[in-house]
Amino acid sequence: MAEFLLPAQKPLITGNKTPADVTRDICHALEGRPTPLWWGGFLVALALLLLGALAVSYEVATGIGTWGVNRTVGWAVGITSFVFWIGIGHAGTLISAILFLLRQRWRTSVNRSAEAMTIFAVMCAGIFPVIHLGRPWMAYWLFPYPNTRGPLWVNFRSPLVWDAFAVGTYFTISLVFWYLGLIPDLATVRDRLRGGFRHRLASVMSLGWNGSFRTWHRYESVYLMLAGLATPLVLSVHTIVSWDFATGVIPGWHATIFPPYFVAGAIFSGVAMVLTLVLVARKTMRLENYITLRHIDVMCKLLLLTSGIVAIAYATEFFTALYSTNPYEEFAFMNRAFGPFGWAYGIMVGCNVLTPQLLWFRKVRSNLWLVFPVSILVNVGMWFERFVIIVTSLHRDFLPSSWTSYRPTPIEIAMLLGSFGLFFTLFLLFCRFLPVIAMAEVKGVLHVGHQAQVPGSERHPAQRPLEQLQTAAVRTGEGGLA
Repeated sequence: MAEFLLPAQKPLITGNKTPADVTRDICHALEGRPTPLWWGGFLVALALLLLGALAVSYEVATGIGTWGVNRTVGWAVGITSFVFWIGIGHAGTLISAILFLLRQRWRTSVNRSAEAMTIFAVMCAGIFPVIHLGRPWMAYWLFPYPNTRGPLWVNFRSPLVWDAFAVGTYFTISLVFWYLGLIPDLATVRDRLRGGFRHRLASVMSLGWNGSFRTWHRYESVYLMLAGLATPLVLSVHTIVSWDFATGVIPGWHATIFPPYFVAGAIFSGVAMVLTLVLVARKTMRLENYITLRHIDVMCKLLLLTSGIVAIAYATEFFTALYSTNPYEEFAFMNRAFGPFGWAYGIMVGCNVLTPQLLWFRKVRSNLWLVFPVSILVNVGMWFERFVIIVTSLHRDFLPSSWTSYRPTPIEIAMLLGSFGLFFTLFLLFCRFLPVIAMAEVKGVLHVGHQAQVPGSERHPAQRPLEQLQTAAVRTGEGGLA
């Protein structure tokens, strides 16, 4: 009789690792010298950061006139990059908080990198609205603290003020959530070091962690509470960012679909960035046993799901505009697809809708040389999505006499590159000085997916032939299976 085997679950962690192996492998990257590849990436990122700092300094000293904006196109690369970086940060909270509450164990190998990505992406995002003020030294006026300016307060009806509160809250909760998850691993690093500045710093940052049952119990209670607090932020923050547009009267903006559309797009771009980062970390830090093909496969499926949601949103926008019989709405969307910026719309659709369809095939999902460019193209497409939404709705508004074009200046491009330089500089420093994988959480899933052996048999009972299971059931008096 042919053997019918139940499919075995692929292990989360390969290589038959022990808890001691996990500690040694993850801490090795912190204790040794940086590799030439790390130095090369760090110097390139630092050069971009310095280029961006020079561009920002020149813009602040000279004025917003250094940008390509005009009276018609008042928002451009600056706000495009702001929305893009806020979206990048959403996958970190999704993987860390929501998937934690859903008990998805595969997250344990990638959640630390995703949380760090969230912190650094929000820092990059916060730069652009401050620069866009024109007088960034007055950015503190956004905060409603007791002051001597009399009745002069911020306009609480402005979505830009809502952004300041939403992003500030998101950054604070994400930072606390990330640091709390680091505490057990910082205690491990502390115990491995023998004196010196790093030992003293790890001792302070680990908050006296001793690994007792009482400590773990309180840690897990607080971690669960913070996960519950962070989960609504995934939906609320980018919803508030979408209101920057949805509360306006510009054709192509005031759409009720924007909140879920922006949230899905944020998760889409964030998961793509997580894929990009973990694939690089997996190779350069020799973490193939911890970031396995199973992790890559699950994230590719999540990328495919969110790509489908974004594609439906694109189609819904066009259908709503055409069905409304509003000539301004119809023109706005036809201008997006076939106007002067139709090339940007083509990049957006090609990268966000067509390219991810390759992930339907398992051979593609298991080929990292194909997954990596797909993840990069998704982020390119998501940046152009924000560019298309902002610029194409502004450069041709209600009055043809005010129509104009827009072209980013070298200063704007340098600032965009500088934001990427800041992001990758911080991420590379994180990989060098902090555990890039949550050791404490990975140790809890070492045997997930590994089939336990039964005495006297060579395979797990679930993998034994159906005929043997029938015989064993009859002999034990449990009845036949047929």
